[in-house]
Amino acid sequence: MTALTRLSLTDFRNYAGLTLRLDGRHVCLYGANGAGKTNLLEAVSQLGPGRGLRSAQLSEMTRRDAGRGWALAAVLDDEMKVSVALEGNGTAKRSVRIDGAPAAPGDLAERVRLVWLTPAMDGVFRGGAGDRRRFLDRLVLAHLPAHGRASARYEKALSERNALIERGHVDPAWADAIEARLAEAGAEMAVNRAIVLEALQGAVDDRPEGHFPKADLSLEGEAEIAALKGEDFRTIFDLLVDGYRGGRRRDIAAGRTLSGPHRSDLSVIHRPTGAPAGEASTGQQKALLIGLMLASATALSAGGSGPAPLMLLDEAAAHLDPDRRAALFDELSALGGQAWLTGTEAFLFEAFGARAQRVLVTEGAAEVVGD
Repeated sequence: MTALTRLSLTDFRNYAGLTLRLDGRHVCLYGANGAGKTNLLEAVSQLGPGRGLRSAQLSEMTRRDAGRGWALAAVLDDEMKVSVALEGNGTAKRSVRIDGAPAAPGDLAERVRLVWLTPAMDGVFRGGAGDRRRFLDRLVLAHLPAHGRASARYEKALSERNALIERGHVDPAWADAIEARLAEAGAEMAVNRAIVLEALQGAVDDRPEGHFPKADLSLEGEAEIAALKGEDFRTIFDLLVDGYRGGRRRDIAAGRTLSGPHRSDLSVIHRPTGAPAGEASTGQQKALLIGLMLASATALSAGGSGPAPLMLLDEAAAHLDPDRRAALFDELSALGGQAWLTGTEAFLFEAFGARAQRVLVTEGAAEVVGD
């Protein structure tokens, strides 16, 4: 199990200073809009890799007029002590310490797995391929933290290749070297995506029929399709290299790289109707998203690759009818991790009963209510 039992913030968003002492149960944050509930979820999300659930710049999270960076400290499972800080608005990196010793963000990613759902993700099925890729890669990152490093290498090599082809004349030796690095990182990304997609589909299929519909998942992209077919890394690498080399003339005309994992897409089918998720109703899409989040958490808990995840669900309960809310709380309680949820009213969490703590959030403050 992974659960936060203490969270302290300094100059983070609208919190000058805050300490929450928790007992490991699920956490239900309630209060008026704008009080800072999502800010608390964003703080927890800093315990994972990347920029967190808002994808904000690190300096944006510093409290207005604070004049310095922000800091957070957390205790997990009453044992592991973690601190994350921005040491000043001018730096672009977080500093991380685990049990008092300096650590890399990757070290933290191996110990804390995060899955989140925010209102900004509600349009993922109706949006473009880039929205779905980012959604998928966030899930992949929770399962395979090294995916973040592969993605960063890929983006760096992609930027170099695009800069090269924008000149209109490509030196073959130079392009070969860049494309080899691009293909190496791209093949790793494709394999990671395929591994996690199969784990997700398995978790979806194993879930009982209920309030959150099942989905049929597939990947659209040559490298990912090859990975799903069981092709080895070298074959996928060669496939990508051939694609980049063969597409140079076309890419020069377009001024950018038109093939590779940065163009892949996630396909989601609403199984009860057989229709693409993008054609489902708003309510069906929300239920699908929640079902995928639960499947991801289930796969993480059952896969043995890491601790049970922390789940961050922003305003999810408010958009569900009472039966679906109760079903969601039951599934969260069965997962073995800790969920953090937000809502404007305490009654939204009544079906949790004694399985969750309630935290009243007011402007720049928060306190545990009841037991």
